[in-house]
Amino acid sequence: MDKQRTLPNRPYSSHARGRKAPALPAGVTPGELLRLDNQLCFALYSASLTMTKVYKPLLASLGVTYPQYLVLLVLWETDELTVSEVGERLFLDSGTLTPLLKRLEAMGLLARRRSAQDERVVVVSLTAEGRKLRQRALAVPAELLCAAQCSVAEIGEVTRKVQKLRGALADSVASLQEEA
Repeated sequence: MDKQRTLPNRPYSSHARGRKAPALPAGVTPGELLRLDNQLCFALYSASLTMTKVYKPLLASLGVTYPQYLVLLVLWETDELTVSEVGERLFLDSGTLTPLLKRLEAMGLLARRRSAQDERVVVVSLTAEGRKLRQRALAVPAELLCAAQCSVAEIGEVTRKVQKLRGALADSVASLQEEA
């Protein structure tokens, strides 16, 4: 018998994998399922695009792009990480991350060096300038709260829900890859 993964109250299925499609929720027509405004993926995608537009002027005052800001956030939390550890935190592969790190290094915000224990491993650390930038960056989350017109608690709740969704989707992708 075929194993079937389930989401709360809704089975996960795929016709391509020979599984039975889930029944439509009561009152939902097939046409409604394909409306753009009913797509979670589009809501997340368009929110991400808009979020990046909000961040752009805030980060321009710091002299960094959004992906560079994310790298700095990781290092402000925990300095002295390997490239792999930074990549894991940001869900980025080394091919994407390396150019970001090189640019931040050229800007004087971080340094990269080979690990003394294993020279195949590159360790990334903040420079004094990178640590100093953290103080100026403290205004960014406050500006975002203002733009979002949400409280800290509301932003926290949305963040936790999106993280939970990301985890469930990642688990689903991993299961599908195991089956392939």
